[in-house]
Parts: sequence; C-alpha cells; structure tokens
Amino acid sequence: MSTTSQASQRINALLDENSFVEIGALVTARATDFNLKQTETPSDGVVTGYGVIDGNLVYVYSQDASVLNGSVGEMHAKKIANLYDLALKMGAPVIGLIDSAGLRLQEATDALNGFGEIYLKQTLASGVIPQITAVFGNCGGGLALIPAMADFAFMEEKKAKLFVNAPNALAGNEVSKCDTAAAAFQSEETGMVDMVADEASIMAQIRQLVSILPANNADLAVDDCTDDLNRACAEIANCVGDTAIALSQIADDGVFVEVKQDYAKDMVAGFIRLNGATIGAVANRTEVYNADGEVTDKFDAVLTARGAEKAAEFINFCDAFDIPVLSLTNVKGFAATKCSEKRMAKAVGKLTYAFANATVPKVNVVIGKAYGSAYVAMNSKAIGADITIAWPDAQIGMMDAKLAAKIICDGQGSDAIDACAKEYADLQNNVASAAKRGYVDQIVAPADTRKYVIGAFEMLATKSEGRPEKKHGTV
Repeated sequence: MSTTSQASQRINALLDENSFVEIGALVTARATDFNLKQTETPSDGVVTGYGVIDGNLVYVYSQDASVLNGSVGEMHAKKIANLYDLALKMGAPVIGLIDSAGLRLQEATDALNGFGEIYLKQTLASGVIPQITAVFGNCGGGLALIPAMADFAFMEEKKAKLFVNAPNALAGNEVSKCDTAAAAFQSEETGMVDMVADEASIMAQIRQLVSILPANNADLAVDDCTDDLNRACAEIANCVGDTAIALSQIADDGVFVEVKQDYAKDMVAGFIRLNGATIGAVANRTEVYNADGEVTDKFDAVLTARGAEKAAEFINFCDAFDIPVLSLTNVKGFAATKCSEKRMAKAVGKLTYAFANATVPKVNVVIGKAYGSAYVAMNSKAIGADITIAWPDAQIGMMDAKLAAKIICDGQGSDAIDACAKEYADLQNNVASAAKRGYVDQIVAPADTRKYVIGAFEMLATKSEGRPEKKHGTV
C-alpha cells in the first residue's frame, strides 16, 4: 500500500498500527473513452482492504481524491462491492472513508451501474453487519446515498461537503445564504450525520463506536466490566432534564456514546454498557448542559416529530443487531405547532411501531412525567416493555392533574378546581396507582437505578418472543 496518499494515511490513522492489508492494489480503470486510457488510475481511486480496531476485524475503503478526484468508475465500484462480499462472509463491519467528486463522467453507464452495485450490497448488508461512513471531502449526487444507507455517518467539520444537489443549484439559494452541503446543516437540520468533528476526532469516535457494537447480527457485544454493579448514582435525580448525563451516570465507567447528538436534541439516543453488555438507550430531554455546566438549550417535555423519528431509527438498528433497549421517559404530550403537526402522527407512529416491533429485551424507567398517548409511545408496558421501573416522584396518567381538574370541574370556582386537581393527582397520577394496576413493576429510588436496570437486563438475557409470521411490517 502506498504510504503517501491521503486515502492510505486515513486508513492507517483509523486502524490498529500495522494491521491493514490491502486488497486490489493493482486494479485500474479499463475505460478508454475520452482518452482515459492515457490517465493513470492507481487502485482506480479507492484503497480497499481489511484490518483491526482494538483487535476487531473490519473492512475499510478509502477514496483517493488525487486520482481523478476520487471519482467512482466501474472498477472503483467493483472494489467496494467485493469488499462488501468479503465482509458479509466474515460477519464484520464495513467502514467507508469518502472523498470523491462523485460519478466518473468518462465511464458513463458503467460508472452508473457501479453506483447501483454498491447500493445493492449496502441493502444486503443492512441489519447483518454495521456500516459506517465518514465524509472528509466531497460526497455529492448519487454518492450521498451511501452515507444515507449506512447505519452511522460522520462528517469532517470544515472541508466535508454532503449533498444531493449543490447549494447553489437550489432555487433561491446560494452557499452564503444557506450552505446545505455543510456539516452543520447535515447534522443539525437533516439528521443524516451522527457526529461532526475534526479528522483525528472522527477516527477516535469511529474506533469507539466499533468497539461498542457487535461485529454482526449474530454476535454478542460484551466486554469485561470493572465497574461496581451496585454503584449508587447519587446525582442522577438532578439529571431529569439532561438525560445524556443521566445515562452516563447509569453506564459502566460513565461512558455514553451518543449518536445524532446535534439533531432533535429533545430526544437522546446512544449506546452504554451495563455489566459489560452493550445497551441501546433513548431518553426524553428538556435541558442540554455544556462541559462547563451551563444550560445551552431548553425544551418542553413533549415528543417532537424529529425526536420520534430519531429514536425510531435507532431502536430499529438495535433490534436488528439484537442490542437490548433502555428508555428514560419524561414526556407530557406532543409538540403543538403547525410545522410539527405535518409529520407528528406519522413520526410517533414510527416510534410506537419501533418499540412494539422490537423483540430485544426492553426496559423503561419513568423518571418524570408520563402523560397520555405520548407516554404510551415511549416504551410503555402496553406496547411491550418487559420491565417498567419508576422513580417515587414520577407521575403517570392521562394528563396533568390541574388540566384534568379544569375539564372535570368546568364552570366551578378555583377552590373546587384546586381540590379536584389534588384528588386527581392522588388517585390517578400517583406512580403507586399505576403500580397497583400492574403498569409499573418496581418503584426504585433514583440512586438505585443502575443496579435495578442491570438486574432487569440480566434477567432478560435469554428472552425469546414469538411473533406472527410475516415478511416485514409496513409502518
């Protein structure tokens, strides 16, 4: 392998030292149109091969922008397709490092067919092996489908460009107005990109992600645990607002690997380990704290369309790879805006379906409010949670007691409404009343959350659940 190309350097930076073995180094383009025969295409613009990350086998392709701008031609695409074939045989992740001008125009339909071959391999691999892409340069047009069809996408914060149509090609837009190809737009507005950082940080984040994920859908993602299984989470009661912090407190060694962290911040999604086993976690969030302990964002305790879709997509990934799911619930309803209403029912339907359809172990912890249909959609026992835990001051019911009292006592004075609200809260919203009806399995002090959640997942480790025979659902 050449040690001079940036494509090769990126692979070396990603993998364990001296572990990369290149495949297809001598492949070159075979097209002759437009005098392409006179243009040298070493490795046809993509370095492919295998290596290890923390000892875990991975397959990697890295596009070389110094060869015809990294454009995808017939043989370039075949090398990537062949890499997928190997990865599927071995049950190991595929990592794509993208830096390409897109379709190689000189090869026309041969190159176009190559795009389709890559899409097909990605489809066959979906739900079988993890697919990770990182964009370091251009990724435009049909090439943008590759990170879109992958499980996780990373983007370099300054130089990377990801787009179907270039910003200036959009009617009424130009880059100075809205750079729709920039990392900020793709991570914050479209939710397509999971993490944005500098190149070195991206390599470290991919390594961390590979280390916490299973190698394939038949693999168990388990590591040794040195953390105390009975460790108290003394500060977790103060983290109802920022559940990313709450999840890190529950997790082994405080490690929480968050995905799509800049998109739909009212919903948290990511991976933790509990007693060494990888767990997928989703949680409602009403506050975001920065590293200095300052609140940077505030949200209502409601489901948004973006948040629901983000969580649903994540849960589907976890179910495909047999990763148990933990949810932290604090929700009192749905976002009420004209914009959100356009997608709300469909988005929450997807979230409900994802939770209900998942057959992995599912544990729900009610840490705050849990009202109405929004609560039902958030991994409630009604849609299939195996174990439901609640904190003592959690509130589970149809709606806020004060609002319910105003409806029940319509036309009566404020004293009657206040009395009704207190009675409604005691009878309906009290977590004990939900436990009496079997909707809550355990009422647990916040500090004991970690040990009870670990105990629940340990008990559910051999879960097997039969479902009606079908090809797949349609939600």
